[in-house]
Parts: sequence; C-alpha cells; structure tokens
Amino acid sequence: MSDKWVYLFKEVDKAEEKTGSWGGARSLLGGKGANLGEMTRIGVPVPPGFTVTTEACNAYLEAGEEFPPGMWEQELEAMKAVEELTGKKFGDPENPLLVSCRSGAVFSMPGMMDTVLNIGLNDETAARMVELTDDPRFVYDAYRRLVHMFGSVVLNIDDEEFEHPLDSYKKEKGYKLDTEMNAEDWQALTETYKAVIKKEMGFDFPQDPYEQLKLATEAVFKSWNGKRAIDYRNAAGIAHNLGTGVNIQTMVFGNMDNSGTGVAFTRNPATGENVVWGEYLMNAQGEDVVAGIRNASDVNEMKNDLPQAYADFLDVCAKLEKHYREMQDVEFTVENGKLWMLQTRDGKRTAKAAVQIAVDMVGEGLISKEEAVLRIKPEQVDTLLHPQFIIEEKSAAKAAGKMFATGVNASPGAAVGRVYFDADTAEAKAKEEGQDVIMVRPFTKPDDVHGMLAAKGILTSEGGATSHAAVVARQFGIPCVVGASSVRIDMEKRQFTAGDITVKEGDYISVDGASGEVFLGQIEASAPSLEEQTDLLTLLGWADEISATEGIRQAPEGWPTRGLQVWANADYPEDARRARSYGAKGIGLCRTEHMFFEPERLPIVQRMILADSSEERTKALDELLPFQRTDFDGLFEAMTGLPVIIRLIDPPLHEFMPDEHALLEEVIENRIKGTVDQDKESLLSSIEAMHESNPMMGLRGIRLSVMMPEIVSMQVRAIFEAAADVKLRGFEPHPEVMIPLTGHVNELKLIQPKLEEIAKAVMEEKGVEFAYKFGTMIEIPRAGLTADQVAEEAEFFSFGTNDLTQFTFGYSRDDAERNFLVKYVEDGILPKNPFQTIDRDGVGQLMKLTVEKGRGTRLNLECGICGEHGGDPNSIDWCYQIGLNYVSCSPFRVPIARLAAAHAALEHRA
Repeated sequence: MSDKWVYLFKEVDKAEEKTGSWGGARSLLGGKGANLGEMTRIGVPVPPGFTVTTEACNAYLEAGEEFPPGMWEQELEAMKAVEELTGKKFGDPENPLLVSCRSGAVFSMPGMMDTVLNIGLNDETAARMVELTDDPRFVYDAYRRLVHMFGSVVLNIDDEEFEHPLDSYKKEKGYKLDTEMNAEDWQALTETYKAVIKKEMGFDFPQDPYEQLKLATEAVFKSWNGKRAIDYRNAAGIAHNLGTGVNIQTMVFGNMDNSGTGVAFTRNPATGENVVWGEYLMNAQGEDVVAGIRNASDVNEMKNDLPQAYADFLDVCAKLEKHYREMQDVEFTVENGKLWMLQTRDGKRTAKAAVQIAVDMVGEGLISKEEAVLRIKPEQVDTLLHPQFIIEEKSAAKAAGKMFATGVNASPGAAVGRVYFDADTAEAKAKEEGQDVIMVRPFTKPDDVHGMLAAKGILTSEGGATSHAAVVARQFGIPCVVGASSVRIDMEKRQFTAGDITVKEGDYISVDGASGEVFLGQIEASAPSLEEQTDLLTLLGWADEISATEGIRQAPEGWPTRGLQVWANADYPEDARRARSYGAKGIGLCRTEHMFFEPERLPIVQRMILADSSEERTKALDELLPFQRTDFDGLFEAMTGLPVIIRLIDPPLHEFMPDEHALLEEVIENRIKGTVDQDKESLLSSIEAMHESNPMMGLRGIRLSVMMPEIVSMQVRAIFEAAADVKLRGFEPHPEVMIPLTGHVNELKLIQPKLEEIAKAVMEEKGVEFAYKFGTMIEIPRAGLTADQVAEEAEFFSFGTNDLTQFTFGYSRDDAERNFLVKYVEDGILPKNPFQTIDRDGVGQLMKLTVEKGRGTRLNLECGICGEHGGDPNSIDWCYQIGLNYVSCSPFRVPIARLAAAHAALEHRA
C-alpha cells in the first residue's frame, strides 16, 4: 500500500505511473477523481482540486475510522497547492476559498454516496463575502446549504429537521419557490439550521474551516459502508472492498447573477439519439438539479440565457465523447458566464439507448464492432424484450378516463402493481408477500434504493429526467415516471390524489415508463417484437460473426470449428418459427412427451401404457403415429436447412396416468356407496403396479426403450416419415434423434441399431435420402465418465444439465429449492444456485471430461447443452470454454444467449 494518499487533479499522470495504467489510476482515485484529472489533462475547464485515494478510505475503515499516517498532512499540503492555483486562501475572510467534498467510487454509484458543498464558510467569512460580492442573498443561500448538508451528511441529523423549517418558513411567508427567498430569509434560515445542530448534537456548528474539511472527509469515508451504498453495490454486483475516493474541489457558484448549473448527457440516455440531453437551472447549485427539488429546464434552452457558455458546453461535450469514446454524463456550472465542468463519467442509459449508441458509434468510427458487442450486457437484451402495454388496451384505458397523470418518461417499460408509499413497505410487500409493487414517492432519495429495486415500477410527483429516481430506474431497467406534478401525495392518509381521482395504498395502477403516462387499474401488456428492433438485430448479427470467427480461430486441431452456436428448445412448430426469427441456428431439444398430453392423444397413450401385450401396445401406438408425424413435419418445415434434435420419450409412464391419490379417493368413495366401478378399480390396480419408490431414477428414458421398444420404434418411424415427407416437398430436414438417460454403452448398443434400421427402412420406402444422426443425452455421471465408450455409438452428446446436476449433487431439485438451497446460497455454502448456473468445479468438470473423452473416440463429435443452463450467460461462458458446439435455450432467451456467446468468444480469445 502506498504512503501517498492525496493527488492533485493535475497529477493524474503520477497516479497512472504508480498503478501502471489508466485503469489503475481509476482504481486508486475513483471514477470521479480519475475523470477530473483526465479532463484537467486534456484542457477542459475544471475547478482546481485534489483526490484522497480509495486506499486511504480502506485504510481508514480498517484502522477503526482513523486517518492513515500522513494522510491529513498531505491533504493540507494539497489545499495549499489549490490556493496557489486559484489565488484564494482557505479560511481567509478577505479572499475566501470555498470547496466541495464529494465521493467518487471506482464504479459509478449515482446518489449512493454523500456530498458537502461550500466548505470554508463561517460567520466571519460570510459577513466579509457579503461586502466583497455585494450579493447577500447568494452568500446566505450558500451558507445555509453548508449548514444543512453538514448537519445531515456529517452529523447524521435527519433531513426532516432541516426540510421542515424551510417548508414552514416558506408557508409563513407565502412563498412557493426557493427563488422567492431573499437574503434576509436565507440568513434567518441559516441561524435556524445552526440551532438545529446545537439542539440535536449539543455543540455549535464548527466555525473552523479545517475542522469542517476533516469531518466532511471522514463522512465520505464512512458513507462507503452506509446501508444505501451496500444495497446499491449488492444490486449492481460491485465489490465491497474497493473503497471510495474523496474529491475536494474549488467551489464555483451557479446561484449568482448570470449563472446556472446543470446535469446533461452527451446523447439521449433513454433513446440513444445523438443529441445533448439534460436539464439546467438558472441561479442554482448542482444539488437542486440532481435532487429534483426544483423543476429544471431543457439544457438546450441554455442557449437563450447563456449563449457563449452554451456554445462552450457543446464543444466540451463533443471533446469528451471523442476522448472517452463513450456517451458521457456531465455536471457543469456557469459562474458569471464562464463554464466549469465538475464531473464526467460514462452515462447510465436504458437498454434501448445502449444498443443504439453502440451501433451508432461503430458507424461513426469511434469504436469497433467487438467493442460495441462487449458494451451490451445480456441482461440489457433481456430488458428490451420486456412487456409493453398492448396498444388497444392502453387506448381503451385512455378512452375510459383512466389516465390520471403524466410526467417525464424516465425509464421505459410497462409496469403494473399495487401502490406503496415508502421503501420499507414496498420491499416487504414484494419480498414477503410476492406482490407486484409500484413505489410512489414525492421524489426518491438514496435511502429509498432497496424499495426501488424491489418494485416493478416507480412514480414520483417531483423531479426530472436526471433526478435520483430516473437515474437508478434506468440503470436497473425499472419502468419509471417522474415529475407527475398533478399527483398530490398524503403520507398520513397513505393515499394520493390527481384531480378528482383518489388512489389508496394497495390499489393497482399501471405505469408506462416509455410515454410517461400513468393509469388506474391493470392494463394488459405484451412482449415487444424483436424484428422491429433494427439496431439490436444489427448488434446480434455482429455477435454471431464474432462467435463463428473466434470459434474457428481457437478450436483444438480436429475439433468442430463453427464456433458456439445458439439453438432453441422447441416442442411445436410455432415455437420453432419464433426461435428461428430470434436467430436460433437449430433446435437443441424437442420433447416428444409434451405432445402426448394433448386431450385427443392422452387416452390413446394411457391405453398403450395399460396394454397387456405387445400387440395391443403396438395397436395403440399405430393410432399415435400420425399425430407424432404431423408434429415433427411442422418442426422440420419451420427449421428447413437446420438441425432438429428430437428426444425420444423420457419421463416415467406414471406421469401420463391419472393421479393415483385422487383415483384412490374416488374408488373408495364408490366402494362406500356400494357402486363399484370395475374400470376404475382396474385402472387403480394398474397404476399401483407401476409404482416406483423413486420414479425419476426408475423406469424412464433408455430403460423404458429397453423394456418397451415399441414406443421408441413408433417415434423414430414418425420422425423419419415426417422428414421424408418434408424432403419430398422441397425442404431440407436434418433430424437428430436423441436417446435419453444413457448410463451404460450397452444400452445404446442394444437400442440404437434397431432404430437406425427403422430410419433406413423409411427412407427406402419413401425413396429419399437425407443426413441424420443418432446421439444421446448426458444426464448420468457414469455416462460422462465412460464417454469414450459411449461415443463409439453416439454421434452427438447433449448435456441435460438439470438431471446431471441432480445426479451429481444428489439433490432432488424441487425438494432442494423448497427446503434448503436458498439458505445454502445465502450462507455461502454454495456460491450460486447450481440449477441456475453451472457448478463449474463439479458438474462443469464432469462436462469438460465428457467432451474430451468423447472426442478422443469420435473427433468430430457434436456436443451441446439443452438444460435450462443454456440460457444463462455465466453457464454459456463455461460451455464455450469446454468446446461445446451449441447451447440450446428457450426461444425467448435466444437473443440473450447469442450475445453471451460472443462475449465468451471475446473474453477468451487468444
């Protein structure tokens, strides 16, 4: 650990030298400090200042909240350097230097950490500044802000203790806006705030500027472990050991004449449109905009109020985008007509905006296709496929007068839920009762984050597009409408009104974060069309190119070299068509047993199961064959030219029979009444005879094929007759038959040759030929351990990771998730739920061994995965690493998997 704890903004190069890179400087100085240093280096107008490092924060916390040796002395030296740069002096009433103290973590955590402005003001300095500036209103507005922030942030006094006196004062004076307050008003309120500190803490507001600075620095350090910061890091997946930097920066004032302040994005963070987008306020300080306390103006209107500063601002935005090659979120202040940049960072954005910005920047030559693909997270693609309100239903709600409010469309998406007015209740209702929740607040604060994250949607009556609620909602994909000014919230009655409409806590509302509209009741939603999202389709096309190219480049000699493809699990032609439209390159799992449950087929299936002889069973199966052939026909046509893997019957036969317990109750009831139903008596006897102690490890899969070969013989005939018919109609079927639950190669040696004979016979009967494969599903650990033997028969392997995980862990999935798995993950016994993400150290190693042994026998062995893990990005990464040819997942997760596959290829490229 370094003994240098403090760096001036202009010393960013020294931080790079120490850490070896720009990324290292960021980890040392925090994102805000590193960016302030970088802006200083490239000539952007930044008020001078310095950063206390993240290492200092961690050392402070580890030492029991004591500054590390030498840190405070370095901070004092840095302050002297700032005095030289500004020509002002900290604590000197004659030429006062005022500073801000802001946090700056390595990863952006907007609103999560604490800020104190105007440090250095005291009674003497304020009085002298009034004389120097001849602007007492400005001086006491700044002073009251310092006392308020110092009390709430540094001394942990409840905000209400400061906000209530302000509201009462304004009400007494008849003021509606803060801008109506004059110098005497702010001076009086400053004294009131100092009295609050005296009452709450038992001591006076500190008049020593250096004591203010020291205590403010400590407050930022301590806030790293505050509840709201921890909650945010947990939700965002940010490590807890990074610490935060502390940025001490010369104050510039937007709350003067010919001055203002604002927050903006270099592109629209909601849509991605390439226009500067944001808000600003004249005669205000930055917290006024960020907190949403005053309704701000569009930043582009600044050209009317401050034309030169606006032109300079546009130039700086362009310069920052070109330098960082990324959309920026900036904070700025104009003091007496001069522009000052206070912060830049990569801007948070909606999923839609993220995709458009990435694609546009490739077209602009700022980034490569590979960079564009890496900038989009799989969960953002998921967000783009979230439901939207059905247009007709929304129009009907409008016509019925159910739209009661409009506001700023801060974060898109449709949300329906019950109204709750505070974060704790919202979280409890969502987590403990499973309710869909809409959190409604006047405006949100960082303390509300846990409720926001639990909510399906957010509605605020105040604030703008860059308010805390808007920023957090966009980051986490939560539909959000802010600044719905017609909404009047009554916290005591736990209700709100909008015009003549009253909504009580627990009532349903519908929030459209894309249009900014809010409705009474519940509106039906639908999933958006992927085909309409042209930028996303472009990006996914690049992802596919990357997956294929990197796969070819990195494949071991002799292994298949087409890269990791994404296939889909589909049982019906409609599913297959959707999967293909979403970019699937094949069907990795068609479960034939699902078709058996349809009403017109189930009686035939049950008759087949209950047959006393092979002849009777075959007769029933002959009735089922046309149904199965029709099912497969549609699949092959929908997927023409692409592989379709069809799994032969897998579950135990009792699943197709009536419920044993319900049937037993009915039989007993009939016996009591004396009306014995012989058919049901016989059925009950047959079901009881089928009873197994552990049916999931009993007569199912290939074992059922051994004991009742007629079933799979019918299925294979149906598969190949359908493929032949489709071929004769001019399509290109590629059937792959998957035999499930193999445990020993001898099972395949018995079954597979018979099925292959049926395939050949059908093609001969139909007079057509087409390529096909027979393979097996790897679900039993023994099959993986003996994969070299299994591959002598099987032409492909498909990992059924749901069952493979059950058998490897010895868990029953349903029982485990119901009884102990949640606790195992919470207590750290397991890092993740192994049924959601592949257990790389156990199940994953077994998969790796299976692939290596299988390809040791059959070099071009096709290997894939068809369990639920096939749609999980972390699991997809592992599948890439072990050399699988494809992952297969739900059609709706295909776009997500395509992106994840490309990420894996780029992450592990040579």
